[in-house]
Amino acid sequence: MYPRHLFTITKRAILSLFVLVSLTRAIGMTSGHQVGPFTPHLKQDEYVWRPEVSPAGPVVILVSLDKQKLYVYRNGVKIGRCPISSGKPGHRTPTGVFTILQKNVVHHSSVYHGASMPFMERLTWGGVAIHAGNLPGYPESHGCVHVPLDFAKQLYAITSNGTTVIVTEHISGTASTAAPGLLFAIAPSEAIPPGGTIWQPEKAIAGPVSIVVSSADGVAYVYRNGIEIGRASVEGLQGVKGSYVYSALADVDSQGRRSWLSIASVGGNPPNIKALIKQVNLDQQFLANARALITPGTSLILTDKPVSITTHGGPRLSILTTAEAP
Repeated sequence: MYPRHLFTITKRAILSLFVLVSLTRAIGMTSGHQVGPFTPHLKQDEYVWRPEVSPAGPVVILVSLDKQKLYVYRNGVKIGRCPISSGKPGHRTPTGVFTILQKNVVHHSSVYHGASMPFMERLTWGGVAIHAGNLPGYPESHGCVHVPLDFAKQLYAITSNGTTVIVTEHISGTASTAAPGLLFAIAPSEAIPPGGTIWQPEKAIAGPVSIVVSSADGVAYVYRNGIEIGRASVEGLQGVKGSYVYSALADVDSQGRRSWLSIASVGGNPPNIKALIKQVNLDQQFLANARALITPGTSLILTDKPVSITTHGGPRLSILTTAEAP
């Protein structure tokens, strides 16, 4: 006689598997199966998943629209890749740097007639997410990034709210990602006097943190859950040319300086963040406040372009997502 609790767990596992299989068949999702790491070309139902090659560190997801592929990096090492189906003409998936805002194992779209979105990882409150879906071999979604069901389960298990997601027209490694677009302001930023700071963490008490430093504005911006909670005047950024995205690593030195992984660059070699912080003039209390919010995986965008008050980069690239629910 088996213990009752083991029977209960087994029954739940069988029921969950039955539901997932039924769901896949019912709505035509691609289930997927794993193949070897050196498989050069993936079929629509194949994926690579090797988390053991980099068992710890911040996760970064890179989505290539032109290649119709998704790549997963942990601590700068590629641990997974799979085919995708992105937005079809008229519903094109937006490019840019995003953070995962919300996760749900079982989710139904409030925009598209209750469409099922298993293992949903939200990128915008306007309806764009990564989730399990159908992969016909071409873009056919309403803007979401569809991945195989089995891969979606694996990916969901290692991400968290705040995980960095880069959606780009092109693909490259984490050292220098091909240009995903440029940052263009659509409205002038609110002026701040030299040496001035604003710090209002109560505007967003929880959520993923992103930092944008603009040499054009001479300002560092801190966002939580897509809402600006602080900004400070920064001097000494004249040498910054181009736009760069970094992801925070776990290690911090004796001076409180965190190590950063370069994950995307437009316009040149990414500056060393630790060296840059030595040369700039930034209010130390603001710096301490910002550092206190940084956790592994926090996004840092360094750019020579102005940043708009709405943090959107124009038609090709959104820098942060709005925190307003639909």
